[in-house]
Amino acid sequence: MTSETVVTILCGLAIAVGVAGTVIPVLPGSILIGASLLAWAIWGGAGAAGWVVFAVAMLFVAAGMAASAVLTGRKLKQHAIPSRSIAAALVAGVVGMFLIPVVGLFVGFAAGLLLSEFLRTRTIGRAATSSWAALKATGLGMLAEFGLACLAASTWVIGVWIAAISG
Repeated sequence: MTSETVVTILCGLAIAVGVAGTVIPVLPGSILIGASLLAWAIWGGAGAAGWVVFAVAMLFVAAGMAASAVLTGRKLKQHAIPSRSIAAALVAGVVGMFLIPVVGLFVGFAAGLLLSEFLRTRTIGRAATSSWAALKATGLGMLAEFGLACLAASTWVIGVWIAAISG
């Protein structure tokens, strides 16, 4: 097995973890995809095609990160949800991850968000409404980033095939 093959396999695994990381917050996401693409372009043995794949896929990665931030931020501002509530939800999500296996991160995030919003608004109805809006906004951002991360991964796969056929 050549060193280029090892690099390609390791980069493929890292890209898969990165794609999963766009929806599972404890895993590295788009940043890992970008670093893996760069490593493959440098050491993957694809030559100029590797750099073209890197450039195109990085456009998808950057667009995914930007779309996630913009979509989530805009929705949170529309519903006047403060950053403090999101920070409390993140802390509760991390705690939940250790208390409840598999789904604790999501349960903790939702519970922490609801509790923070209840303490802010003092009404369970308004807290539930704003928490639901924040959860939808977060989900929309994650979905956009996930979709664009999948496009970046697909671009890399096509690049690997092209490099294999031409090399």
